[in-house]
Amino acid sequence: MMQITELSLKQLAGGIRKGDLSAKEVLQAFLQKIAEKEPQLNAFISVFTKEVLGGAKSVKKEGKGRLLGVPLAIKDNIVTKGLRTTAGSKIIEDFIPPYNATVVTKLLAEGALILGKTNMDEFAMGSSTENSAYGVTRNPYDLARVSGGSSGGSAVAVAARMAPAALGTDTGGSIRQPAAFCGVVGLKPTYGAVSRYGAIALTSSLDQIGTLTRTVEDAKFLFEIIRGKDPCDATTVQGEAIRPSKKSLRIGLPKEYFAKGLDLGVSKRVHAVAEFLDKKGLKIEDVSLPHTEYGLSVYYLITPSEVSANLARFDGIRFGCRKDSQNLEDLYLRSRGEGFGAEPKRRIILGTFALSSGYSDQYYLRAVRARTLIARDFEEAFRKVDLILAPTTPTTAFKIGEKKDPLSMYMGDIFTIPTSLAGLPGLSVPAGVLNGLPVGVQLIGPQFSEDLLFGVGELVEEGKWS
Repeated sequence: MMQITELSLKQLAGGIRKGDLSAKEVLQAFLQKIAEKEPQLNAFISVFTKEVLGGAKSVKKEGKGRLLGVPLAIKDNIVTKGLRTTAGSKIIEDFIPPYNATVVTKLLAEGALILGKTNMDEFAMGSSTENSAYGVTRNPYDLARVSGGSSGGSAVAVAARMAPAALGTDTGGSIRQPAAFCGVVGLKPTYGAVSRYGAIALTSSLDQIGTLTRTVEDAKFLFEIIRGKDPCDATTVQGEAIRPSKKSLRIGLPKEYFAKGLDLGVSKRVHAVAEFLDKKGLKIEDVSLPHTEYGLSVYYLITPSEVSANLARFDGIRFGCRKDSQNLEDLYLRSRGEGFGAEPKRRIILGTFALSSGYSDQYYLRAVRARTLIARDFEEAFRKVDLILAPTTPTTAFKIGEKKDPLSMYMGDIFTIPTSLAGLPGLSVPAGVLNGLPVGVQLIGPQFSEDLLFGVGELVEEGKWS
């Protein structure tokens, strides 16, 4: 008999609704798994054992909801009413939100239980979850390696079977990259497809809440629950979904993504996936995204600039820790200096400089114009093909402490950033292992083409990857 923690999200939800499983026994199975693995992995900042056990006991067999009695993990920058939310930072380590994020409200309305809040790079700034104020999250495939970031805790919780699914946020690759490193499915939806209300802002023009699951089917199931227009988030839109057609889909391979810096083994695996899809009847074509090389530079001007504005509220007065001080200037310096870690400080300084008088035209506005060119590249490519297939990451998971230079860390998001800059959906799907470590391939589509991504993603899952 299969263990409860090995069941998919849909199987668990169906089993509880039918009465084949009880919410309490499901929860206890995941709490037991957390007790076994959490000391080594550090995937959670908070586990709400008392609260979630009370919720499981109150679940009635005749209750309604697509997620009735199912425990889910939530990234710790998504606010949960009455439950501690830290964003991986000491500056708001005692913050108890007075309201739920829209996505949390939707999950609770479907009967879900909030199992815990997952570890993350501080304020979602990082690609390895080494920047968390609450310690490093380790990769379940190799404890000496990173989990990816910034949604590393959510990816590990799902990969290690400590949660059947989790929510994360993706600004430049923060769902897709850890999904690839940990061998799970990561979805970054179209910008505006899912409400950001209640997600602690990093880069408001890029941030998007998405899912980490074991299967593509589960990603689709969870996405259908959290998607939709929200009056609390003016950026949300009720876009018309692009549905799969009867004609053979055309898949593009962007030549710029197979250049210097891409691990040979990862490159071969992506091409093997392309050959597999070709045998399944899909048409594989080469495409060009000529402004890809500017993606990293554009992102690291736009993101610090918006970070500088968004984190200004954590000043020791409105939000954040407050240190005893002699005057207002000293209050700001002490509270923010002691509360923020190195990476937030770095990005705040960069962003404040990029927005300063005499420099905003030279840096920020030029980056915004280049962002438009990157989006146009995708528009041109999607006139030729329906979806794009690419590596999710240049390499498999690297060792903890290996990337001491911030620039080398930033390079890890080189294949996920352009998708975010263009506001497009991206899906990272596991494609086996390489030298014992998971490999992810990324599917990218036009806006609101999530159904196309799910369809091709399920084909990728059928492959036997060595």
